[in-house]
Amino acid sequence: MQMLVDSLRKKGKIYKKMQEISPKELGIRNKIKIFKATDMRGYFWAIIVVEQKSRILLKDVAKFEEILAKLTRYVEHNFKHKIIFINAPLCSKAKDGFKSLGWRVEI
Repeated sequence: MQMLVDSLRKKGKIYKKMQEISPKELGIRNKIKIFKATDMRGYFWAIIVVEQKSRILLKDVAKFEEILAKLTRYVEHNFKHKIIFINAPLCSKAKDGFKSLGWRVEI
């Protein structure tokens, strides 16, 4: 989590509160890290960290949208900002898919 905070701090993002949510709480079997954060202005951020060896494809974009929908229902509020940290090869179509849905992609 410290690596995530440092990376966001370099980009000028400072959060009042950051809470890690276990994927098991959402009923997800994926090995990802999910964070709910509140910035200094009170906006809610959904932060997902993905570390895998296989390439992330366009079909995976829909999977992450489902994860975000489950997260929204779990915490009972919507997120103003969505950011995904990817430590894996990323297909260019998947990157375009994330951006068209309003995600910030950090590689």
